[in-house]
Amino acid sequence: MPSVQHTQQSQPAPEQAYREPRTFSRAVVTGGAGFLGSHLCEALLDAGVEVVCLDNFLTGVPDNVAHLVDHPGFRLRRCDITEYVHVSGEVDLVLHFASPASPVDYLKLPLETMKVGATGTWNALGLARAKGARFLLASTSETYGDPQVHPQPETYWGHVNPVGPRGVYDESKRYAEALTTAYRTAHGVDTAIVRIFNTYGPRMRAADGRAIPTFIRQALAGEPVTVAGDGSQTRSICYVDDLVDGILALAASGHPGPVNIGNPEELSVREIAEDVIAGAGSASTIEYVPRPVDDPQVRRPDTTLARTVLGWEPRVGWADGLKRTVEWFREQQAR
Repeated sequence: MPSVQHTQQSQPAPEQAYREPRTFSRAVVTGGAGFLGSHLCEALLDAGVEVVCLDNFLTGVPDNVAHLVDHPGFRLRRCDITEYVHVSGEVDLVLHFASPASPVDYLKLPLETMKVGATGTWNALGLARAKGARFLLASTSETYGDPQVHPQPETYWGHVNPVGPRGVYDESKRYAEALTTAYRTAHGVDTAIVRIFNTYGPRMRAADGRAIPTFIRQALAGEPVTVAGDGSQTRSICYVDDLVDGILALAASGHPGPVNIGNPEELSVREIAEDVIAGAGSASTIEYVPRPVDDPQVRRPDTTLARTVLGWEPRVGWADGLKRTVEWFREQQAR
């Protein structure tokens, strides 16, 4: 098990500088028809913020935002963020969430993943600069790679294999973080970076390859639940509502980040599979399959910064979140 080591940089500014919350009137969400993006669109609308949702539906699906299309404050636009993007009218918040995010997607779409992390981030930052808007980048715990520091604080630089199969995703996000920081330094754009840890909940695609939706799909079908390796590798999983609350708190704070948002409760993959089987009331058994290349052995966020600067902590426990998620998947299956 990796141990905590000396970290490599300090956090930028004093915590008290970010206590005054900001408010927004109109937001652009790239990748807004994706799993996380759709929940963000919904939460923003509930908060009285108008939303322009941009998505090319490469991995997002229109059904995720179908319940929002009649909302007077919501606008859905098919758009490839790697091309030039223009949004008319005032915008005071840009949330850049466009990217394949599951191994199945980014291994199938390696060039698209790199392009949206590079050119897509460039265009989204350009939009924020042109509008004078706050910009928030959806980064990932994958920037830490297979970590040698545990839990992972924002000051840890990571342990990533740039030429491994996961490198297209890991490095696209690391580049996006560097580009976001450069825009802040060179152009004075008001930026923030959130590092998202494993998140689950309704609207995940059953076949997207991530552990929880895969386990639930298999358990509901009575199939063997496929656990990679011996299942001892750990993940810290956060319910989507908690994640969205953390992201919006970061947006409102003015803090530049990076800030970890995730649930520090750590579970082994085998424990997750066993809980899913029990939660689904399934007779499925566990089947062990080869572990993917560069699959991280451990994953747990140090959330001290989120607690102290944003006043954020997860509220939905694993048992409750799993119950809600299984119920949603069961309803989808019944359709």
